[in-house]
Amino acid sequence: MMNTQRRTLLLAISAASLTACGFKLRGSTSFSYAFQLLFSGFLPTSALGQEFKRQATAQGLTVLDKAEDANRAQVVLRVHQELRERAVVGSGATGQVNAIQLRLRFKFSLFTTQGKTLLDEVDTVLQREMSYSESTTLAKETEEQLLYNDMQIDMAQQLLRRLSAVKSL
Repeated sequence: MMNTQRRTLLLAISAASLTACGFKLRGSTSFSYAFQLLFSGFLPTSALGQEFKRQATAQGLTVLDKAEDANRAQVVLRVHQELRERAVVGSGATGQVNAIQLRLRFKFSLFTTQGKTLLDEVDTVLQREMSYSESTTLAKETEEQLLYNDMQIDMAQQLLRRLSAVKSL
């Protein structure tokens, strides 16, 4: 019984000391935007487009993705390129691949429905490196997919930060 009270007291002291120093868990960041209605130029099958729409909706933006709704939007996000790349960056003496670099390249521009350019063409590239072994191919394919998913989340967050930099239409 005494050990339980002692543990509870230590836990309470630890929690109090963390809050006293200003520590708090990182929450989601909220941005302010100069617009509320955005037409998205992503393809319907784009995983990055789906992630962007999910995060933008959580930020309070309305994302329109049907061509007939484009005239209702305040701004248009034009997607110029969305590309996944995979390159060998390391190999052993026998020529066997032992390191791969994954890249997610995304080019876009933003303009009003009247044609005023708000953001010129922006080219963003994210990259991750991973070790590779042919003996664990299935596990490495799963790791590769997880890394691409992580890059998509990061890219969608970067896109939202860039869109929040637009202060007026």
